[in-house]
Amino acid sequence: MEPITTAMVGREEERAELAAFVTSPTGQALVLRGEAGVGKSALLDHAAALAEQEGRVVLRASGVEAESALPHAGLHQFLHPLLHGAARLDGASRAALDSAFGAAPGQPPSVMTLGIAVLGLLTSARSARPPLLVLDDGQWLDEASADVCCFVGRRLAGSPVKLLVAVRTDVTSRWDSAALPELPVPALPDEAAARLLDHRHPDLDPRLRRLVLDQAQGNPLALLELPAHLSGGPDGPPSADPAGPQGVPLSRRLQGMFGARIAALDGAVRAELLRGALDGAGTPGGVDAVPGARYVMRGADAAVAAGLLDIGPTGHCVFRHPLVRSAVVQMATPAQRRAAHLALAQVHRENPERRATHLAAATTDPDEEVAALLEAAARSATRRGGALTAVTWLTRAAGLSESPAGRSRRLAEAAFVAGHAARPGQAHRLVRADPAPGSAQSPAAVLAAAYQALYQDGDVRSTHPQVSAAIVGLRDSAPAAGPAGPDEVLTRLVVLLLAISQYSGDRAVWESTHALLASLGGLVTERARLYSATWSDVTRNGAGWTEPLRSAAARLPELDPWDATRLGVAAYHLDVLDFYRPHLQRVVDHEVETGAVAAGMVMLHLIMLDQMAAGEWAAAHDTGQRGLGLAVEHGHHLFAAQSRAYLAQLAALRGQAEQAHALRAEADAWARPRGLGFLTQITDSAAVTAALGSGDHETAYRHAVALTPPGTFRPYAHQAPRTLLDLVEAARHAGHPERARAHALAARDAGLPAVSPRQALLTYGALAMTAEDEREAAAMFTRAASHPDAARFPFELARIRLARGLRLRHAEGRDAARPHLDAAAEAFERLGAAGWTERARAALRATGVPSRTPAPHPASLTWQERRIADLAASGLTNKEIGRRMHLSPRTVSSHLYRTFPKLGITTRAALRDALTRCESVPQP
Repeated sequence: MEPITTAMVGREEERAELAAFVTSPTGQALVLRGEAGVGKSALLDHAAALAEQEGRVVLRASGVEAESALPHAGLHQFLHPLLHGAARLDGASRAALDSAFGAAPGQPPSVMTLGIAVLGLLTSARSARPPLLVLDDGQWLDEASADVCCFVGRRLAGSPVKLLVAVRTDVTSRWDSAALPELPVPALPDEAAARLLDHRHPDLDPRLRRLVLDQAQGNPLALLELPAHLSGGPDGPPSADPAGPQGVPLSRRLQGMFGARIAALDGAVRAELLRGALDGAGTPGGVDAVPGARYVMRGADAAVAAGLLDIGPTGHCVFRHPLVRSAVVQMATPAQRRAAHLALAQVHRENPERRATHLAAATTDPDEEVAALLEAAARSATRRGGALTAVTWLTRAAGLSESPAGRSRRLAEAAFVAGHAARPGQAHRLVRADPAPGSAQSPAAVLAAAYQALYQDGDVRSTHPQVSAAIVGLRDSAPAAGPAGPDEVLTRLVVLLLAISQYSGDRAVWESTHALLASLGGLVTERARLYSATWSDVTRNGAGWTEPLRSAAARLPELDPWDATRLGVAAYHLDVLDFYRPHLQRVVDHEVETGAVAAGMVMLHLIMLDQMAAGEWAAAHDTGQRGLGLAVEHGHHLFAAQSRAYLAQLAALRGQAEQAHALRAEADAWARPRGLGFLTQITDSAAVTAALGSGDHETAYRHAVALTPPGTFRPYAHQAPRTLLDLVEAARHAGHPERARAHALAARDAGLPAVSPRQALLTYGALAMTAEDEREAAAMFTRAASHPDAARFPFELARIRLARGLRLRHAEGRDAARPHLDAAAEAFERLGAAGWTERARAALRATGVPSRTPAPHPASLTWQERRIADLAASGLTNKEIGRRMHLSPRTVSSHLYRTFPKLGITTRAALRDALTRCESVPQP
């Protein structure tokens, strides 16, 4: 194979590094970093030539400032050559790529999901020729693409895929914190700079040669371009000040030099260059791989002759350097730029986002058609992960609105999206930007201010009357829903009022809210009615909503993230979160990283709660800690307190009394003075759980009756039905059996079994524990244990089995009790409920069962590990197990990898025998 030849002078070290990078058999990434004009693009070309000689396929892309607001535009540029041949991709990867590129509807994938899909695409394409991805001007890559490329770059080890990126040192970008290996590209040393100048301009006058070397400062672009400019030739004026103003960066002086050449062109050529510059055409070193994606410059031979354009690999004109592009734009007048944007909007009439952005830049006066196009583009960006881009487009749409109402509505929408993207300050500025009369107290202003006050400061006392007043104002001005349905701002205010009421947990607040909603009639959406019923008091209002919630789970990918989380909150109250968790886990990373961060935090709460209910306590702890960190980082103090309260509940379940107390005290100290009954109920519930786990029934009873008196369920206390079994058990052991019975009967009479599957399990268990008649007790225990959803709540089921075993031991003897006590003890051990495990083991010992050594027993496995081991032993694949437990196949594999040594085996085939053998080994 012939060696690569190059006209580069110097750069021996850099070329050696690149040769080692390209020829290395392992996948890796490398970032070239240097100032404008230092030669990064030449080094990329050199590496690409080396890669092609090595048999690699080279995929090239360039960041373009004009495209930096278009989500995933750069990634599409990279991958377009591979997409049509990606038949071997699995369905999830194909769906992730199609969703990101707008080829199919659906929720935008997270960075991780899309990154894995990209890795899969690159891997599927490597069989013939392994790819090298080459990215120039990485600092201009849109943020969504940059995040995915950084993710991919950190995970190339073990594959032959390589990623090479060039970025400028003077522009901040995602690559600054990418944690990828870097190769600095400094200016040329004096000797190499002199050689390059002499090679390209051998006949320079000595005085001019010294001047060029002094002014170029080792920058190759300056060494190549300055001689003609400073010599007074056709490309530059004879009187040009060679040094330029003192302190002006070299890049600015080079840009000015290109400006002189541009000024010498006729108007038609300058207009052609401007259209290309504003649309990202003619990217140096890149390939416009996507047909029709960018403007193609024609009739620009004069610009090629002037050294402003080159002919690229596709035969189209490309800008010689990004500084040329910048000079073209800066030299154009505002009228010329508007004309160019208008022409580009016509070029991109089939691409709504590009067309809208060009029309927006071309339009100065209000134009409702352009405003509507921008609004539609913003909705598209939101679905594809560009929340901040959507805010920008909505703000511009507001400025182009023809009516004050349209302007206010679009500013309100921008503020709403900004608030959910954890930008409350920007949301307030957008509301204040509304010049409409009385806009400072407009419904949109109230919405933005109350949203921030609630989630950042936990203010329910002042926000409730403010939001109520705004709703009344809208109600009185629009007494009935129009053809398009209720006003969007009104709907959002209603939902916010429901959230405020929920966090208050106060009966008077809820009754005021319900009275106001009743006065709205048809202005209240069906979904808001669902929230009103389930968020307020499921004991009295929750029946009948379970099936609608389960049906809604199938449509989650079609919803905005905030709508999905609100339905998820309702699902929590009705204990059907397992229908929602798969979707939440698919999209939460995306929302946290690039989308609606506030919605992402709520998603983490919901995922944690379902993990707790399912007995996945270690995973729940990790999820809770992640949510707490995000809430603290973004200043959402309400969510931070809520995370601490949930973590306190989890610690109490696991018997970690000190940790539970510390977390509970911190959350309670913040929430109670603010009147946040929703949170103080959780901290009180954690206190009940902790006391029960340690056997302190008197303390447990005292905390339980603070939540609700025995024999009733306090209105609007969401923890009252959830702690049904706690109060019954605490009352029985604290010497109040009649109160325990009254409470169990109250649950039955209130119809709790019809409200949710968990409430059915708790009610049957409570009735069994308190029954005086043994036949009734047996019937209720059987009804609880045989409930079709009982296994979804392993902790509650284990408590009911323990109670049944204790009762049978006294009523029928040790043999009858032993299976139930053993099942309870096993479940508590798998969960990691320390206090409950000891209680069940003690009860087992009382039946004559000796203690067993923990070493060979599967109790050394976590609940999740044991569940995965059981499913694997039954013959299910990792993929099938993952689908059943809402885990990725890779996570399932990791759990099995940790499980095998604990069981003393090395193969999957030995699982069933190992589990059976361990269960029969007695302790001494």
